[in-house]
Amino acid sequence: MIAAAGRALAAGDALGALKRVALREDPPALALRGIAMAQLGEYPRSRKLLRRAARGFGAHEELARARCIVAEAEVALAMRDLGGSPRALEAASAALEAHADRANALQARLIAARRLLLLGRLSEAAAALARLDARGLPPALAVVAELLAAELALRSLRTGAAQTALARAREAAEHARVPALLAEVAEARAALERPAARRLMAGGERALRLDEVEALLASGALVLDACRRGLRAGETWRPLARRPVLFALARALAEAWPGDVDREALIGSAFRTRRPNESHRARLRVEIGRLRALVAALAGVEATARGFVLRPRGAREVVVLAPPIDGDQASLVALLSDGAAWSTSALALALGASQRTVQRALVELEAAGGVRSIGRARARRWLSPPLAGFTTILLLPVALPLG
Repeated sequence: MIAAAGRALAAGDALGALKRVALREDPPALALRGIAMAQLGEYPRSRKLLRRAARGFGAHEELARARCIVAEAEVALAMRDLGGSPRALEAASAALEAHADRANALQARLIAARRLLLLGRLSEAAAALARLDARGLPPALAVVAELLAAELALRSLRTGAAQTALARAREAAEHARVPALLAEVAEARAALERPAARRLMAGGERALRLDEVEALLASGALVLDACRRGLRAGETWRPLARRPVLFALARALAEAWPGDVDREALIGSAFRTRRPNESHRARLRVEIGRLRALVAALAGVEATARGFVLRPRGAREVVVLAPPIDGDQASLVALLSDGAAWSTSALALALGASQRTVQRALVELEAAGGVRSIGRARARRWLSPPLAGFTTILLLPVALPLG
């Protein structure tokens, strides 16, 4: 019965597995019940069952216990519980390798890499994926590995590499014959065709797909990237995400190019005041000086009779790339739009912000009807409806500059 339940789970038949082990309380049955409950989306119940199974196996059954730890880590990832230490998963992976359980050891490493990806630590996730020996992987694990490779490529704006990885993922998913994996691959492929950003122009705006964004960034134009919040020309990137005043000034100047922007409009954009005074004008001069020094390799910021104008180096064109959705909480909404229930602590980890900052933003979004919460106190989780019609790839957090 245990073997039959395992085969049912491998095929994605959670209910078939539960029929075989639902009334059993021995550790192998508890572990299979936990995995089945996870496939049905009952994550809290699944974690309890997997922990009971791990305790039941004990230290003398290291292999079975390590498998339970890996399964629980995957459930934690699905629950967006990203705050735990990765050491237990690393130890479980080592134990699985020592017992020649290669498939589960690779699954543990894939879980660790996917966690890094959710946190926006792309270079670490790419290094973890590169260390994997994917030869002879079971089809289901091959799909996960290729989807991870595809998302890494998309987040790094390498659409050609993403398409290649997705083609391999589709082939592996067809071999695995698991409907959920086929649906996940189809959704990832659809993201390539959806608008990812907007190009703002004097006469309006134009939606751009990810490949069009990639081509624009490689064109040599001076791009004010309001998705990743910075300035880019060719291979040179100047991040402004942690300098909101300078970013607001740069965006106002880029949107007005080739014209200039008067001083009062710049003060309103940067300092959010409707009644500028001499202190604001003095502060504007200081901030313009800081912006001028920061972007000197890309453009000059020159004074005019009424304000300031942006002068790109090398007669470049200036392009403003805006996110598909507006608002200061766009990255937060992008994270929540994956359909998973996120905790405040996990959102803070992924965004690199304080929990208090994230809580304030969530309260504002909830009041506007953009998100909803379930549970109370420490069990509280946040959800947002999927954002149809465009992809949020460019809004997801990245812990390294583009380039």
